Formats: sequence, C-alpha cells, structure tokens
Amino acid sequence: MTNKPTLNQVIEQALLVAQQAARKAETVIKQYYQGSDLSTEVKSDQTPVTIADKECEQVIRAEIAKTFPDHGIYGEEFGRSDNEDSDFLWLIDPIDGTKSFVRQYPFFSTQIALMYQDQLVMGVSNAPMFDEMAWASLGEGAFLNGQSIHVSEKFEHHSSCVSTGNIQTLVHNNWQRLGQLLTKFSKIRGYGDFYHYHLLASGKIDLVVESDVNILDIAALTVIVREAGGKITDLKGKPIGLETSSILAGTESTHGIGIRELNE
Repeated sequence: MTNKPTLNQVIEQALLVAQQAARKAETVIKQYYQGSDLSTEVKSDQTPVTIADKECEQVIRAEIAKTFPDHGIYGEEFGRSDNEDSDFLWLIDPIDGTKSFVRQYPFFSTQIALMYQDQLVMGVSNAPMFDEMAWASLGEGAFLNGQSIHVSEKFEHHSSCVSTGNIQTLVHNNWQRLGQLLTKFSKIRGYGDFYHYHLLASGKIDLVVESDVNILDIAALTVIVREAGGKITDLKGKPIGLETSSILAGTESTHGIGIRELNE
C-alpha cells in the first residue's frame, strides 16, 4: 500500500510544479510580447484578454494536471473546476497585468498559488520582463531569484515609501482617509500589479494599498508577503480569502498605520 504524502510533501512538490509551469508560461509570453499579431478582446468586466492569456493558462493547467490530476483549479480565463474530494485548489492568473502587456510595458506577471482547505499555502510570482521570480511556501520563507527575502525590520519616515495600485473605489468612497494615510510616508509611488509586492517583501518599500483586486491577482503574492515576515489583509483588516477585493500589505507596524488611518 502506498503511503499518502504529507501536506508538506504536497506543498513542496506543488512549488516545483508551479515554478515549472510559470517558466513554460514565460515562453508563451515572450513569443507574443510586442508582437504585431496579438489579438485582444474586451471581457464583460471591461478588462482585456489576449490569446497569450489563454495559451498561458492552458499551459499552466496542463502542467498542474500532470502531477495533481485530482486537484481543483480556478483560473482567470477558464474559470473554476473543482474536485469535491480534494482539499486543494490552484489559483491562476496567467498574465496579471494584461493592460500593461497589451500596451507593451513590462509591469505584468504570472501568478500561481495553491490553497489547502481555504488556506493559502504556496505562491509563485514570475515577472518575465523583469527577470524576477518570487516564491514562498508555508513555513519555509520567501525567495526572489533564489535569495531569501524579508520585509523591512524598521520604519524610518525620512526614507519611507507607500505604493498604491488599483484605488478607484478608495478614490470614490474614502479619499480623505487615503490622503491622511499618504501623509504618513515620505514617498508615494504607484508601482501596481506584482511589482510593489516584490519590493515590499524584499524590504524596499513599506506599505501597499489596493482597493480593486480579486483573489487571483493576489493569492500568490499573499503567501510571499506573509513568508517574508509581512502582514497582509483586506483594507478592513480581514483575512485574505476567495472573496477578497482590497489589499493592505506592509510590515507589522506600517500595516497598523494603514488600518488606523483608513478605518478609525
């Protein structure tokens, strides 16, 4: 009788599969990036989708299915396919930042995460045009291109930096509180998409604020920030889950600043 693998063994194998899948998606992305034959459609939510998005997701799904045929998969382009007997759900955004991809600037990435019984346990974030792959798994720390990374250990106002991403909802509903928060930092940037999470997890910026996201955008990045010693919730301080639509990510201290300024 074959012994059932432990959760740690599954996560370890899943990380290798996710990294391999991200590399295969990178090959597809580079074939289409800055290409003249890139056809673009506009989805019902008014976001663009390209043939590259679809091909990347198909490649990733196929790579996962080879090793984990019984796991559920939830992807940006082809939806959700669950196995009722499995506690595992893969979360895939094949090209997170398709608007950037279409406009031919490099702020886009491939996001692959694994959830076990509603807990995010593994994440890979690959940015082909930056030559950056970040990854993390539960209890094993976070890494960028093979080097261990960690959020900043101290907050110094004179060099502090907050970065915003999608903030349309905040602008409409909470502009004054957002303004109060921004004054607590020396620099304000809008790196957006994957990049400010890589910077945060590497100790190079201090806080990330976004109000218009979905779980596929930030599942992998959530694991990376957590394992880098950061704190990540929605803007109200609630845990990240399948219904999450906003993000507040920082160190223990800067996350606390964000919660106070945006909610109290």
